[in-house]
Amino acid sequence: MKYLLKIAIVEDHRMFGDVVKKVCVTELGHEIVAEAADGPRAVAMIRQQRPDLVLLDLQLPKLDGFGVVEAIRESAPEVRFLVLSSHCDAYTVFRTEQARLHGFVDKNTSTVESLKQAITAVSEGRCYFSESFHAIRSGRHEDTRSFDKLLSERERVILTLIAKPLTDDEIAARLKISGGTVKKHRFNILRKLDLRTTPELVRYARKHGFTWAGAVAGSAPGAP
Repeated sequence: MKYLLKIAIVEDHRMFGDVVKKVCVTELGHEIVAEAADGPRAVAMIRQQRPDLVLLDLQLPKLDGFGVVEAIRESAPEVRFLVLSSHCDAYTVFRTEQARLHGFVDKNTSTVESLKQAITAVSEGRCYFSESFHAIRSGRHEDTRSFDKLLSERERVILTLIAKPLTDDEIAARLKISGGTVKKHRFNILRKLDLRTTPELVRYARKHGFTWAGAVAGSAPGAP
């Protein structure tokens, strides 16, 4: 049998991974050359096998999906990434755009048929983004006070850490900056978002998707 593409599946939920594998091999005729359930393993397998396409969950142990992409991009820029994620919120959509990924399938709203369409589209050099992704992206682009227009990259990172929640000292240690600098950033974030208290800030972060475990931008430095 001649396979169409070499595909890597990066997914830590085994049952869902098995469904994706069946779709790829049985229904679309592709070859699975690597499977991984955590970020560092994914980076190692992708570098070794050089798949044409990576089907990538974002919330992974040890290194999130964005960290995997960042670790791979320099050494294998030809690899295409299709995200399969249960997180489809404003901040995740924003980071997907920033990472210039080739597609996004929302696990919560997509069918197996739409998964097949997405894999086919990306394998043919096109892009595929779920309807929910488009709706959230459009809403953010139209919002003149969206976080990406108001906050700097450093402030967005600090917001994810505030929402975990971490103390100012813990954030300072994580980012290797002073506690005073963290306090200044917190004050500026509150001012820019027109909020008054940290609880209000945490509610904002939850609403916009800053709080899931792998949401901290720039997590790739720990990659292999």
